[in-house]
Amino acid sequence: MRPIFLTSPDHPAAYFDWLAPRYDDVWTNTQAGRSQRDSVWRHIDPLIQQGDRVLDVGCGTGEDALHFSRLGADVLAVDASSEMVRVARARGVNARLLRIERIREINSTYELVLSNFGVLNCIRDLWTLREPLAGLVRPRGYLAICLMSRFCLWESLHYALRGQLRKASRRWHGKSTVSGGLRVYYPSATEVQNALLPGFSLVIDVGIGIAVPPSFAKPMPARLFNNLARLDARIGASKLGRTIGDHRLFVFRRS
Repeated sequence: MRPIFLTSPDHPAAYFDWLAPRYDDVWTNTQAGRSQRDSVWRHIDPLIQQGDRVLDVGCGTGEDALHFSRLGADVLAVDASSEMVRVARARGVNARLLRIERIREINSTYELVLSNFGVLNCIRDLWTLREPLAGLVRPRGYLAICLMSRFCLWESLHYALRGQLRKASRRWHGKSTVSGGLRVYYPSATEVQNALLPGFSLVIDVGIGIAVPPSFAKPMPARLFNNLARLDARIGASKLGRTIGDHRLFVFRRS
């Protein structure tokens, strides 16, 4: 069933309210979801020390917030979706209802600010967040952004082979309208970096979900999938890996 929204597609909270009860089933707990999240954690975990303050922007059901809490971090999680916040709180997450456009209302600073798995793909102009994000990240702290890539080889092949050419190419033009009228933007790597200058320097740029199939594909035998996940780990930082994956992780350091 397609969702029906009472809010503008420019404000995706209603979409994620609808998605919240099934989000972990269609993403978090899938083969692709687990593999891609593990890849993100592998790069970010070394940046976190016991007692660090972490802000999880667009926390969803709280998977990342729970993980970083287990590492000893003091985590505040925020999301624009009241249903996502409700689910996260039920799991024990310190979660707050807040749209990212109002992120400057948070009056604290953090060693790490994280926005994982496409949250910022819902923002048309990333440069509008440069100043508020800079105010949230402590000097020498980190800003980690995991975005949906402009080109995903697996997705394009999956839909092209089924004759669904519009879906196969939907990311290529930098924006698309997906289920329920949700508007999604796919900035290039150069656009992401320029949006955060000055104030942030790029320290990690890596592809996420390159060889492993996306979450909408049929499950694979575990052995084959694990081999593809290991391939991801080897090629993620290569030029090819950064440009054909489902997501791309950028980690910036605050000057």
